[in-house]
Parts: sequence; C-alpha cells; structure tokens
Amino acid sequence: MSGADEVIQRERSFLLQTYNRYPVVIGRGKGVYLYDLDGKRYLDFVAGLGVNALGHAHPRIVKTIREQAAKVIHLSNLYYNEYQGQLAEKLCQLSGLQRVFFSNSGTEAIEGSIKLARLAGHRAGGEAKSQLVALQGSYHGRTFGSMSLTGQDKYRKGFEPLLEDVTFVAQNDVEGLRAAVNDNTCAIVLEPIFGEGGIRECSVEFLRECRVLADSHRAALIFDEIQCGLGRTGTIFAFQTFGVTPDMVAIAKPIAAGLPLGAFIAKEEFASAISAGQHGTTFGGGPLACRVALEYLAIVEEEKLLENVVRVGAYLQQQLKELAQRYAAVQEARGRGLIQGLQLDIPARPIVDQALSQGVLFNSTQDTVLRFLPPFMLQEKHVDKGLRVLKKLLGKKRRGS
Repeated sequence: MSGADEVIQRERSFLLQTYNRYPVVIGRGKGVYLYDLDGKRYLDFVAGLGVNALGHAHPRIVKTIREQAAKVIHLSNLYYNEYQGQLAEKLCQLSGLQRVFFSNSGTEAIEGSIKLARLAGHRAGGEAKSQLVALQGSYHGRTFGSMSLTGQDKYRKGFEPLLEDVTFVAQNDVEGLRAAVNDNTCAIVLEPIFGEGGIRECSVEFLRECRVLADSHRAALIFDEIQCGLGRTGTIFAFQTFGVTPDMVAIAKPIAAGLPLGAFIAKEEFASAISAGQHGTTFGGGPLACRVALEYLAIVEEEKLLENVVRVGAYLQQQLKELAQRYAAVQEARGRGLIQGLQLDIPARPIVDQALSQGVLFNSTQDTVLRFLPPFMLQEKHVDKGLRVLKKLLGKKRRGS
C-alpha cells in the first residue's frame, strides 16, 4: 500500500465521514502550486477555499510563525497580548468601524454578531426586537445560529428545530425585503457576494435598501464577508467595492494566512450593547494568530496585492466570459476580482475530477458552478495554463465558435 493509500484508509477507518474528499494527499505547497506525496504538482485555483490568499509557504509568513512560536503561542483572554490590540486597531482603521471581537472561525464570527445584534435590539426595542432577516440561497456556517440564517435546505435538513424568528428574502428582491423588515427586526444578515451559493452578487440597489431599512427600523446591517472579504474583490472589504457600509462585518478565511482566526467588527452604537462576561472565546485572538494576521495585512499592502487582484481578476473574468460565449456547456461567468464562478448546464464535479488528474485544482459548488478562489499573487500565465485544461474538458463549442 502506498503512502497516499495509507493516509486515505486511516481516515476512512477513524474519522467521521463528513467529507467527500478528492483522492489526493497534499504534502506541501509553494506559491500558487501544491504538491502531492509523490511530488506531482497542482496549480491551485481553490486556495484552501479562499484561505490561502498569499499562496503557500510565503517566506514572510513562515518567518513570522517561527519567531512567534518560539516566544508564546497561546495565553488565553485572561491576559493581554501585544498583538490583539494592534490587529483590532488596524481592522478598525481599514473598515471605518470601531470595535473588534476575535473568534476561531467565520461561523463563530457570525454567531457573535447575531448575539450582539440581539442585545442591541433588546436595548432599542425590548424583548420583541429579536427577529432576523436573511437571504434565500445564502450560506453562513454550520453551527445552529449560522445554520438558521443559511437559506439552503440541504445544510439545514435533519437539524431542526433551528433558531426561530428568521425570515428569508430572495436576493435582490427589494419589495420582498421591505415586506420582511419591521420594528421587531434586530438584524439583516447577508453575503454581498454569495460564495457557497454560486458566486452571485447582491445589487447595489438592494444593498442600499438594506441600509435604509436597517436605519429606519434601528436594526443592525450585518455583512458576511468571510469568503468575499479581505482583498478578494480588489478592496480590503467587499462593502467598499459596493459603496454600502454595514453596522457589522464578519471576516475569517485569509486573515491569518491559514491559521484559524475569525472576527466581527462593529460600529460603536452596537458594540456598546455588550458587557464583560456576555461573550468570550478560549482560542480567539491568540498572539500567534494575531501576529500572523498583522503580517498578512502588511504583505497585502506592501506587495500591492490588491492591484494584482484587480488586474488578474479582470483578465480571469474576460477569459471566463469568452468560455461562456464559445462553449455550449457554459451558461454564464459571474463575479469580480479573484472570487468568480462559471455557471454550467452540466454537473461540475466530473470536470473538477478530470482537472485534478491533469494537475489543476478547481472547485465546484451548487452542483453546476465552477468556483475560482485563487491566491492573490496569481498571474495571467497561470490563468492561461488553468483554462487550457478547462477548455479540453468543457466539450462541444457553440456553433460559429
């Protein structure tokens, strides 16, 4: 039995079987490439589902982890550490919001933001002000609160009952939104760009109406930027791309370059609703993760990676749109920056499987969508290489192409 076979068999014997993994064991990575245990190279358009925005083994991240691990990794929030406040200050400066809470994951950031919205809602309108408005087709996580806001039955089925008082509205349905929000609404929660939901953007008109309704009903507008934030659209926060500022924003995936870290950032008027002992975490905001996150933000700025996201993202979008025009199996290209999707009218998973065998990592979601979440240092030559493989797998061209 090979080394890879041993790894796979051991997991099948001892792990809960919750993942439908691809049959490859990754041993290491460098830049935009990953390598399996046999040394085969894979061009990475998945980036750990958007986590590895700096690619793999970035030398500054490796150096920072080594230095901090030799000092202290974990302290708990019983004590101060020198990096949590620095990171909070930086995130507040970048977002224009005022207070940060650090968690271990994006799901926990959503949970914390819901708790804060409920507290603020009760303060503003009594116990009845507890209702939540979310979007059909959305995805916010797998804990009970985040799952209650996730507008996809496949993630909720079998786990009911979930949180009560959640109303779902179709994405970009302004009239439906107006009908759903009232004085007992404590929060409107949405992804500016659906990730798991198939790379679908909220319209600026819809987001502006969310802002107006949240203000008029004294509700929190919460943006889930766990997948689309922290540079992936070409601005640090996706809400800056759309020009609508939320009251809270949840972030995670790339912030600590692969170490577990999430956060939500809130305006002072909502943050002031919570007091000591009402929320907490053992691991969130530890010195190792926070120091690495500061390095992540410094690298994005100093290596001008947002400019690269805009340039290469535009090139990727252009190439995907050409596929939509030329190949019968492709319906539409969607997204911006380095969060993009290709809507197919055939199942996407077989294409992902075949591309894997040819050394390119793509991702599928919603059964028929190919999702692209590559590292921020991706270059046009990498786009060309990946799409050469994809073109071979898409089948028939349209007539006249």
